[in-house]
Amino acid sequence: MTEPAQPSPSPSDSRLRALLGHEFFAPHEWRRRLALWVGAVVVALAAITFTKASVLAYHLFLRILDYGVWIPLLLTPIVFGLVTWGTEGRLRATRGSGIPQVIATLHVEDEGFRANMLGLWIAISKMALSLLGLLVGASIGREGPTVHVGAGLFYWIGRRFGFSDPKAVSRFILAGGACGIAAAFNTPLAGVVFAIEELAGTFEHRFSGLLLTAVIVGGVVSLGVLGNYSYFGEVQASLQLGRAWLAVLLTGVICGLLGGLYARIILLSRHGPLAYIGRLRARAPVLFAAGCGLALALIGLYSHNNVYGTGYDQARAFVQNAAVTPGAGFGIEKLLANVVSYWAAIPGGIFSPALAVGAGLGHNIAAFLPGVPPGAVVLLGMCAYLSGVTGAPLTSAVISMELTDNQDMVIPIMAACLLARAAASIFSPTPVYKDFAERMVQNFEQQQAAHEEDAERLRQESELTHPIGKTSAFDEPATPESHSDDNAHKHTITPP
Repeated sequence: MTEPAQPSPSPSDSRLRALLGHEFFAPHEWRRRLALWVGAVVVALAAITFTKASVLAYHLFLRILDYGVWIPLLLTPIVFGLVTWGTEGRLRATRGSGIPQVIATLHVEDEGFRANMLGLWIAISKMALSLLGLLVGASIGREGPTVHVGAGLFYWIGRRFGFSDPKAVSRFILAGGACGIAAAFNTPLAGVVFAIEELAGTFEHRFSGLLLTAVIVGGVVSLGVLGNYSYFGEVQASLQLGRAWLAVLLTGVICGLLGGLYARIILLSRHGPLAYIGRLRARAPVLFAAGCGLALALIGLYSHNNVYGTGYDQARAFVQNAAVTPGAGFGIEKLLANVVSYWAAIPGGIFSPALAVGAGLGHNIAAFLPGVPPGAVVLLGMCAYLSGVTGAPLTSAVISMELTDNQDMVIPIMAACLLARAAASIFSPTPVYKDFAERMVQNFEQQQAAHEEDAERLRQESELTHPIGKTSAFDEPATPESHSDDNAHKHTITPP
């Protein structure tokens, strides 16, 4: 008896199965998307919280100054020393900007290294210690720490969702850094450009979707909580072709040179006078940090308390042509305050303070250019100095335009940033973040090599102390049962 023929699947059923079998519906793809969405929301909320807490910490410091401008002479050195002492051990990765740590973890796929640099406890401590620095007037920014925190949170969330492949983890770290810088400044385009130019140093099609997803979701959260705003407010400034473009040349060269000089100073090279400062800090880090805190307080007294904090208020006053500005010496004074704050090796970034220095320098340059809109020169000074410090002209150009909601000066800003990068390379050929990151990678490789040498030495010492002796023909330790009168079955292994 023949069995009835099975009905052939209809074309609609075949198309449905083919559609459901598409990669879009794959469970692992939805797990990845969910991790990205959750990570972007968490990073955006963390960035917003950090922003508001930073403003509160700085305002509390200003309240402290109301009781006496001499208080930072005691308070700032003590807290600087305590923070440096507290970050000597497991929290060492919280020191500095945080962007070099993120770059280093993108180049070293060792899980232990990444956990030490991006662990959840590191991210939490980074925010807390940065806020403590702002509470005592440290001239530091929150943008670098926000990048570090964003990468750390994405790293932790990716691991919780089961992503352990080194390449997949790298994409999460990169997306977290981009989301962090975008949420910190409310500059989504700058977040993507920063991740490509500064963090990854390359563009890959696989990365693009992750970056855009993280930045868009984080931007929606930031927009919903804070609204649509420009960091420095809307700046109506433009430059006409002609003599006004002398401002591009002057800001690009002067601010670029000073930006490169600043980068060289904080890098503390291994040779020359700066190397001596580096050795002094390594020999007594806590006392050195306290000395940096005292130096900052003295600069603060000299500048009438203008150099403390991120410098946001001062930069906004310059770029908006406010009636009251910090004064002609602010640019150099803020630069010195940034140097001693970074030398102290406390957690804190250089992005916002660099913008403040650039605004002050632009204000100085505008005094020599009558007839040129001062706000335009200040804006050029900001982007040029930032480009000189970071060595990232494209990011500096995009972030300056987004911070001021100004598209009229696209070409002048890009030209000034390129000139500044070229001028800065005289003092700092390698961008400052990449230089710090390379040092971290080299230190890790040296430690790995030292561990391997120690392990090999211990193995050799163990073999010398406990020789293997006689063995059977099957390279197993000899036993009484395996001994034989036949010497042909005996051989001895000589320890190396």
